[in-house]
Amino acid sequence: MRNKKVLLMMEIAIFAALGFVLDFISFRMPQGGSVSLVMIPIVLIAFRRGVGAGVLTGFLVGLLQIVSGFISVTPLSFGFVVMQVLLDYLLAYGVVGLAGVMRTKYLQHAEAKQTRKMLIAIVSGVLIASVLRYFVHVVTGILFFGMFAEGNVVIYSAVYNATYMIPVFLLAAFVCSVLFAAAPKLVNADA
Repeated sequence: MRNKKVLLMMEIAIFAALGFVLDFISFRMPQGGSVSLVMIPIVLIAFRRGVGAGVLTGFLVGLLQIVSGFISVTPLSFGFVVMQVLLDYLLAYGVVGLAGVMRTKYLQHAEAKQTRKMLIAIVSGVLIASVLRYFVHVVTGILFFGMFAEGNVVIYSAVYNATYMIPVFLLAAFVCSVLFAAAPKLVNADA
């Protein structure tokens, strides 16, 4: 029992570190946000170990970005910076772990060798994660980056965050689909 917990903690730490490193390979946006592979390890651990492990891994990725200074903040006040960092990094990456809600469906279809349904479960999980992360970024855009808006701040935030979140979703869905289909044992924690 203790060895399983240690293995789980090690996997979470490794996947969080991998997500952090993969975020360095990115196309950065001017007011924050980027197109990168950061979501892939979070989605992988969420499908491998479940929602809890996925959320914790995402939270750790956000924490690593904060402590490394690898963040974009609006210098309004200390309180605003803390709120923005909590939302834009800890919460935004934490919700990516909710991709794991599709884990059971994926495992069922993988066991039945139903590749098409397996891929649908993967893309659905990545879509859930991406939409939730997008929503968090839109809210922080409205609250903290309104000064950059020309016109309606809600529309500005929604459009600005979509410019990188749509490619992030497409990239993560493609890579996870190829990876999970090619090496299904990556998702099976017991294999």
